[in-house]
Amino acid sequence: MKDPADIDVTIVDGYVDEPAHFGVPPYISTYPRFAAGAAVDAGVPADAITYYTIDELRDDRSRWRDVVDADLFVYVGGMTVPGKYVGGTPAEPGEVKELAWAAEGTSVMGGPVRFGVGEANEGATETERSDLDYDFLAMADIEAAVYDLVHGGLEGFEDRYRDNAELDRWAEKGAFVVEQHPDHPDYLICEMETSRGCPYRCSFCTEPMYGDPSFRTPESVVSEVSRLADRGARHFRLGRQADILAYGGDGEAPNPDALEALYGGIRAAVPDLGTLHLDNMNPVTITEYPELSREGIRIIAEHNTPGDTAAFGLESADPLVQEENNLLVTAEECLEAVRIVNEEGGWRPGEAADGERAYGPSVDPTADRLPKLLPGINLVHGLAGERRETFEHNKRFLRDVYEAGLMLRRINIRQVMAFEGTEMAETGAEIANDHKQLFKTYKREVREEIDNPMLQRVAPPGTVLPNVYLEYHQDGKTFGRQLGTYALLVGLPGERELGRTIDVAVTDHGFRSVSGVPYPLDVNAASMDELRTLPGVGKQRAGNIVVGRPYERASEAAGDLDLSRFCTAGRPGSAR
Repeated sequence: MKDPADIDVTIVDGYVDEPAHFGVPPYISTYPRFAAGAAVDAGVPADAITYYTIDELRDDRSRWRDVVDADLFVYVGGMTVPGKYVGGTPAEPGEVKELAWAAEGTSVMGGPVRFGVGEANEGATETERSDLDYDFLAMADIEAAVYDLVHGGLEGFEDRYRDNAELDRWAEKGAFVVEQHPDHPDYLICEMETSRGCPYRCSFCTEPMYGDPSFRTPESVVSEVSRLADRGARHFRLGRQADILAYGGDGEAPNPDALEALYGGIRAAVPDLGTLHLDNMNPVTITEYPELSREGIRIIAEHNTPGDTAAFGLESADPLVQEENNLLVTAEECLEAVRIVNEEGGWRPGEAADGERAYGPSVDPTADRLPKLLPGINLVHGLAGERRETFEHNKRFLRDVYEAGLMLRRINIRQVMAFEGTEMAETGAEIANDHKQLFKTYKREVREEIDNPMLQRVAPPGTVLPNVYLEYHQDGKTFGRQLGTYALLVGLPGERELGRTIDVAVTDHGFRSVSGVPYPLDVNAASMDELRTLPGVGKQRAGNIVVGRPYERASEAAGDLDLSRFCTAGRPGSAR
């Protein structure tokens, strides 16, 4: 039996993506942090724990030596809702197996990979779990497996779920792992768990496998945030829960006092907070408890940072699909929930100085930020009972939202991934395959008819996006995003230095992305490409602006077209 004090541990993050859990960069999931904390709690020195992302191992093969030499090699990963990623590339099955072959010590894998292994980004599929030549596969909590393995001298463990007392210790003890992430500290969002489990039993979701909700106390979450902040973290997402509004209550009704303790505590713990966003909010909570929900939403919008998204699991607006899959709200009820979030959270910082809140495009030129909190809509296809009419029901619901003058921050359309252990395992992949072409046509129509005009409503020209991180070049442009839940992709003219942040003013809109220019733009130094992208300018007027430089004021540069919303004149003592 090996003494825990003599054990070296290497953790490799192959990235996770679950209905209530992000872990692809710029996110770091809870799994590697909790696993490291469990190892420390069991007696492993913190300086004997090494953490790598799968991308780091791809970039430098010499790092594999730490996998080879580790007494305990821990792999975490798995996609139950795979998507498209920019910040990192999830591990492929061949890579996961190669890691197991390389490890000469004890190897254990865990996370959502226990549900199955498939190619990254493959969409709807029937998965089959494989151990991939690891010594152990944690079929419950990987962090509990790590603790028990270390505590038992690496001789084995019984699959089990950890309790909240263990979690609270491991969360704090494992906070140091964030310092080893390649995106630390400026471009890293820490995924935070407030609870897991769900009182409802939707047919396709893994969350009910954890049972009814089990909430961490506000003090425990705030304490973890504080320890992460001590390690340089400034960006947080309360994403690991089925319903943020139900936090701290009976699992169904909102508890505004608990939300105030949670959000207010985080704000107090990290005064220089960069990002505080959330993910899941159940619309059935809002329809069942509208007044308590309004109070809870107001608390969240008071403390969060702009651009936050409350993802609603409508899943389908088709009554037949709702009935066959135990879905919780009708299209009409979800529309009302969308309205309530817009009314309580859809205001913009600095908006409406007279005390009246305005919705949609800003009525106040100082209100140039994204709204504080808006709903997102998740639509899932391939569910039992799906038919051609299902697609029309969904489009009709989205049109109703738009025609009501309301805002949605994001519309997420995906085909179900039918994994072992859910009711959809036998039928989901078959339905998704049968409707494949219909799905593609419908998705394109939603992007063209709803996404584009909705994005113009949410982020009208002149909206300022602070701290856009520049990520990559493509077709002579530079693309970047803010940190946050479902951050907008922003394209800027020209190839700019990557890896830094700039403020951007929105100039135009795609289906799910925007174009912009640096904010404020110096009209006396701006390039032709930058000037021509400003609303109303175009190629000819941009040329005229360049010829007429310099200007004392930005408002003088384009005649009757006032550019002061976007530009300064860039001269000492000059005004916008």
